[in-house]
Amino acid sequence: MSSVVPSQRVVSGMRATGRLHLGHYHGVLKNWARLQHEFECFFFVADWHGLTTEYENPHKIEQHVWDLVIDWLAAGVNPGSATVHSRARCRSMQSCTCCCHDDTAVMAGAGANL
Repeated sequence: MSSVVPSQRVVSGMRATGRLHLGHYHGVLKNWARLQHEFECFFFVADWHGLTTEYENPHKIEQHVWDLVIDWLAAGVNPGSATVHSRARCRSMQSCTCCCHDDTAVMAGAGANL
């Protein structure tokens, strides 16, 4: 029997912009490795966000994605315990992101007038 609480989820991701460093491990990956055994976790590669850094060299992003996921695995993130995915490879995620972004902008604007 799993000790994961299915009604509580963790959704988190990283931009695919290059090599990871100790700050990524201590600030995020160590926590992900622990949290995946306590909650239902969804960890994503924000590969489209990598374009904000590599807009002149978009061909580098695919390699950054692979390097990122390899580092996650090495740090203890287990695809058997957590869902790991690339946002750009999930068409429904792209649509959802656009819809949520639009709703957030509208709600933020409406909230400012309250």
